[in-house]
Amino acid sequence: MKIIHTIKELREWRKTAGRVAFVPTMGNLHEGHLALVREARQRADHVVVSIFVNRLQFGQGEDFDKYPRTLQQDADKLSAEGVSVVFAPDEKELYPNVEQRYNVEPPYLQNELCGKFRPGHFRGVATVVCKLFNIVEPDVACFGKKDYQQLAIIKGLVEDLNINVEIVPVDTGRASDGLALSSRNQYLSEQERAEAPRLYRELRTIAEAIRNGNLVYAELENAAIQRLTDTGWSVDYVEVRHAGSLEIAHAGDKNLVVLAAARLGSTRLIDNIEIHL
Repeated sequence: MKIIHTIKELREWRKTAGRVAFVPTMGNLHEGHLALVREARQRADHVVVSIFVNRLQFGQGEDFDKYPRTLQQDADKLSAEGVSVVFAPDEKELYPNVEQRYNVEPPYLQNELCGKFRPGHFRGVATVVCKLFNIVEPDVACFGKKDYQQLAIIKGLVEDLNINVEIVPVDTGRASDGLALSSRNQYLSEQERAEAPRLYRELRTIAEAIRNGNLVYAELENAAIQRLTDTGWSVDYVEVRHAGSLEIAHAGDKNLVVLAAARLGSTRLIDNIEIHL
């Protein structure tokens, strides 16, 4: 496995690489990331994994500076999974002008759900992903469904900008108690970690109610928010949306997703569950 730090070297490698699958990450890899890598391996001759902590997608007061940088441990895990290349540029390599002068501006969706609480986040995501697609030129790129809003925005980016890459959604990796795998889980205290699976249980409760015919989504959302609040969570949102467009869901929609974001202590957790009626 090669660890490449420059765009020039990556592009030289890419010229003779054949079919390439790509997994963009910010490093500090866990089993959820490795599931993306395994899916990617099934779809191409080579897998490229990028490791880059992208300043543009962190808001003021967020955890950019303390986000774990664990390149060697990550590289060891990726080598064991048969990855061909780790692309690990520094900031100056990916943003040579210090401040990114041209940005990819997603539509209205960037200001809803997580975007409402993290202004500019999805602009940063869309910009860096577009840059990475232009550098790696993958045939396939794998993204996890845990970041459901991000996945929807990346799909729209590829469609609207005619980027020649197939986007492959991969199911959310979970711990045995249902908690969605995330690099931020390590910030949870022991007590918070025991409480954290409640978020997924609340989503499952909503999903079961909808499958049983309860389509009064606002009541379901508000009840879940109240239960989470009563047990010490600080809730950003719990919402039922149309799974394809992420527009507000209406009775009669057959493909739905329930999305939630909430904090335990200082740690912000997100999760979702799809519902197909």
